[in-house]
Amino acid sequence: MRPNGRYAAGASQLSTLRMWATCLLVLSAVAMSPTTAKAAPSQAAATTHVYLLRGVLNIFSLGLDTIGARLQAQGIPVTVANFVSWSSLAEEAAANYRAGRVKTIVLVGHSSGATALPDMIAKLNRLGVPVKLAIGLDSVFKTKLTTGAERYINIYVGDGPGEPVRAASGFRGKLDNVDVRGSGVGHITIDKNEAIQRRVIAEIDAAIARSRGPVGPVAEPRAPRAARSAAAMAPTRN
Repeated sequence: MRPNGRYAAGASQLSTLRMWATCLLVLSAVAMSPTTAKAAPSQAAATTHVYLLRGVLNIFSLGLDTIGARLQAQGIPVTVANFVSWSSLAEEAAANYRAGRVKTIVLVGHSSGATALPDMIAKLNRLGVPVKLAIGLDSVFKTKLTTGAERYINIYVGDGPGEPVRAASGFRGKLDNVDVRGSGVGHITIDKNEAIQRRVIAEIDAAIARSRGPVGPVAEPRAPRAARSAAAMAPTRN
């Protein structure tokens, strides 16, 4: 028996509605796809290079690998290496800077990797290369800055093996010593702490944002800021 005209028209409308519903679902899925929504890295991020220096034995600073992976996800090139490679890494960074492949250099180190940062900064400065930002995580021994990064942040555990970084006479740049005693982190865990990692990444992002604008003069020599309390490291909660 042939269907009447009213039934055929209704079936046709239902088929059309189903087709449109399917199209809307597909478009929604595409719009929500992380791959589609991911923004391309900025030019400033792409021309930045972050060097992350692990400490002794190369096995106690694996939190730097996590930081490196998160930076790479933002489109920021990174190199993770043991602190003993600081000199050759400085030469590599200088070559890339002179060739124009890198415009902003950031250094991060943990333990002995943090202790090596002033030496790496000094070598880069001798090679005519500025350092935008350096972050040390619980630098051990007596660490002194003789030449400067634009900004140097030393995050250390005041009641552990880490120590404040001192600025030598004639130091140019900005030095912050941040004491995180009482925050529950220790020398072995400071690089793996989520709040510390977020702080490091946020400081790197801010340095990259500053590099987009005109370069200002290096700050006049000043005494290091007083160590701040562990409360300054507490994560922000929304």
